[in-house]
Amino acid sequence: MTTPTFPNHAPLAVQTRGNLVESVHFGSLAAVGHDGVSLLSRGEPAARVYPRSALKPLMAVAMLRAGLELPDDQLALAAASHSGGAQHQETAAKILANAGLSPENLGNSTDLPYGVAEREEWLRAGHGPSHLAQNCSGKHAALLATCARNGWPLETYLHPEHPLPTLIREVVAELTGEELTDISTDGCGTEVFALSLTGMARAFSKLVTAASGTPERRVADAMRAHPDMVAGPGRDVTALMAAVPGLLAKDGFEGIQLIALADGAAVALKISDGGDRARMPSAVPALIALGLDPAPLAPFNNLPVFGGGHPVGTLHGLPY
Repeated sequence: MTTPTFPNHAPLAVQTRGNLVESVHFGSLAAVGHDGVSLLSRGEPAARVYPRSALKPLMAVAMLRAGLELPDDQLALAAASHSGGAQHQETAAKILANAGLSPENLGNSTDLPYGVAEREEWLRAGHGPSHLAQNCSGKHAALLATCARNGWPLETYLHPEHPLPTLIREVVAELTGEELTDISTDGCGTEVFALSLTGMARAFSKLVTAASGTPERRVADAMRAHPDMVAGPGRDVTALMAAVPGLLAKDGFEGIQLIALADGAAVALKISDGGDRARMPSAVPALIALGLDPAPLAPFNNLPVFGGGHPVGTLHGLPY
């Protein structure tokens, strides 16, 4: 068996308990300016990772370029990893209905709602896993609506040789400036591409700096106008966009976080072990180093660690 090559990750965040560092979260981070030039880095930002759901905004750009027309709340859901609340499922169903389709057309995996409160409410109502409840249903509904608009086959919309995945690959390569050399399958069934954190940061920068009315800017504006659709109540991505005007944020499974600021600076990071809790605390010090006011970022870093019901330490990102 060949020994795998490991990225040269570095410490991004630590958890303290009392006077000791109890845990260390390693990872890599890239930050670029509006011109794509590197501003900050830690670890190995050139190493290829799967951005997972952070790819969704780039996929939404491809759908708009293919002629898809959606109101902003539905477009935000197309780029979302939503919590599966009633508004999320109803909006995904509306995308389908407006295209003459139904939830039976969805090809994503079935799941319970991602949000804890939403999942508990769903289960109390006696429901089980479904295509609409799964956190990628907005993306899949939009993919199908794009196919319907173009007369492309619906049954094979996830097949690599279908016109829509082909277009998505072209758009992702263009926005990141990288060749797609390693392609696998994401949890929901769509393709996922191995890309560098630097490439992903540059792509998110392009979303917020694009001219008004372009597909890139429409996706960014829709997500920023409807952060509740991008994730949901109690989710840090939704809260961060609500707290910092003009900021664009999207998370991804396995410890991925992408953030672009209104001025075009952008941050991309990966937590090495895929853990979720260090994702946002690791991003905050980079955002502060890029010039953001620390005050609205306070709820997302220095998270309390409890002992006996009392704070005894913190989970916090390492400063630059």
